[in-house]
Amino acid sequence: MVSRVQRGPIADWFWTIDRWLLAAFIALMGIGFMLSFAASPAVADRLGYDSFHFVRRHAIFLVPSLAVMIGLSFCSPRMIRRLAVVILVGSLMMMVATLFVGTANNGSRRWIVLAGFSLQPSEFLKPAFAVVCAWLFAEHHRYPEIPGNLFAGLLFIISAVLLIAQPDFGQTVLLGIVWGGIFFMAGMSWIWIAGLGGAGIAGFLAAYTWLPHVTSRIDRFLTGEGDNLQVELAAKAIQQGGLFGLGPGEGIVKRRLPDSHTDFVFSVAAEEFGILFCMFIVAIFAFIVLRGLTHAYRERDDFARFAVAGLVLQIGMQSIINIGVALQLMPAKGMTLPLISAGGSSMIATCVGAGFILALTRHRPEKRARQDHFFEPGRPRGLAAE
Repeated sequence: MVSRVQRGPIADWFWTIDRWLLAAFIALMGIGFMLSFAASPAVADRLGYDSFHFVRRHAIFLVPSLAVMIGLSFCSPRMIRRLAVVILVGSLMMMVATLFVGTANNGSRRWIVLAGFSLQPSEFLKPAFAVVCAWLFAEHHRYPEIPGNLFAGLLFIISAVLLIAQPDFGQTVLLGIVWGGIFFMAGMSWIWIAGLGGAGIAGFLAAYTWLPHVTSRIDRFLTGEGDNLQVELAAKAIQQGGLFGLGPGEGIVKRRLPDSHTDFVFSVAAEEFGILFCMFIVAIFAFIVLRGLTHAYRERDDFARFAVAGLVLQIGMQSIINIGVALQLMPAKGMTLPLISAGGSSMIATCVGAGFILALTRHRPEKRARQDHFFEPGRPRGLAAE
């Protein structure tokens, strides 16, 4: 334990970090590593790998992911903004390159090989996009003459075009929800709400009409016809588990799930550990979102408030989409469960977002100094002005 009287970067970090949020992120990473033992051996056997191939791979990515999250949590808000811009520009450039030299998989080009590692640039785009948009909206809110809202809108259009070109409609929807959520916090007018709502509906109809893979997935979801093997197996695995599960390693349906270690890891958790354990996982995600929004509500700085809200909204919505697909509440979408599903790019990128959240929610001396201006003369320093 670090003493309060100690001084130094580590001691200051320990006493200013939100340790509950940090514990929640680490808990999800631990659950993900545990579930990799249950979900991945069958997949590895089918692909001709050693049974624990994906377990070792998951463990290898845990170390740099945790290091990234802890390292970023030391950063100041200014450093977070600068890093987000660098990551955003790099991600957009790699997404353009992916369209030409990327690895094709199931009709999409989302991955690019760098130094022998397969990387999905769109995963790193998401946390950087939320932070940069928060900064642009905050600047416009602070200085109305700065066209921050316009730049944020252009950034979303550029990102959406590149995602649809891959194609990746699910990530586009997720980015749109985050962008709209931050814009709403920044003071979106009712005219904008109506206009963007209409644009969203029009975009959905256009995607359904002109993107065959979107049409196929929605039709299969609505009619139940066609190739629904994965979602049907996922739902069956959840039903098999009951309240308490079949026990570690005792799952049967999971052995037939092609993506049991990635998109449908929630179903494996339900089959082997039960619905109660799945509710515990959902509770952790809910805690992260609610605690993040609480920090955002109390935050005086517009940038930090918008960024934290956007980042936790992103994690929360991604988990809702993943779990919703497993429960057959949404059309099938290849989206991972944050910090739990196997996948190097997804885990590291989510830890980038987690590091941003931890950094922006720290109790900083400069933050307390700004808050002192909100105290009324003559009132005790412990009571803020209404």
